[in-house]
Amino acid sequence: MKYRIEKYIRMKDIKIWRSILRGPIRITTTLEDETVVEKPIEHYTDEDFEKIEEQEIALATLTMALSPEIPKGFREYTSAKALWEAWIEVYEGNEDMKQSRQDMLRQKFNMFNHILGETLEVQLQRFMTLATEMSSAGVSVPRSEVNKKLLNSLPKAWDMNVAVIKKTKNLNLLSLAELMAIIKVCDLDDR
Repeated sequence: MKYRIEKYIRMKDIKIWRSILRGPIRITTTLEDETVVEKPIEHYTDEDFEKIEEQEIALATLTMALSPEIPKGFREYTSAKALWEAWIEVYEGNEDMKQSRQDMLRQKFNMFNHILGETLEVQLQRFMTLATEMSSAGVSVPRSEVNKKLLNSLPKAWDMNVAVIKKTKNLNLLSLAELMAIIKVCDLDDR
């Protein structure tokens, strides 16, 4: 989730993204005695207002990024940076939680197999979802291992096709998308 929101905001408006990372801006002025104080709003320049608006747009963008029921728990946050950091803590977790998630995903990967009655399309989609989750969680698995896992998880009826694919294709160079396309072509040919 974090990566999708971050990518969306960065693509939409890099100023908003920088505003989230930078945190709340205080509009200040320096008095004659070198004391720095909050600038009265009646003395704001157009540039000062733009900075404040940028912060408000960043907060509004984050608030609208999730479904309506989720932001209710985050209403106490008044800056985009604080809200972003709270989301990271809740949804990404601390290092122990991240490690547990990675371990769980590795286990799911190791145990991935065809489910009786499942269509090929559903199995491929399930595998792609798992591979995407692993990538997002920072679990790196060599390309050849991912490809072999997918091929080895296909139903028994696919044994001949799997053997041909393994012999004719370099699984170290083949992307997962390319392998899935090959599998779909074999499926169409077998019909």
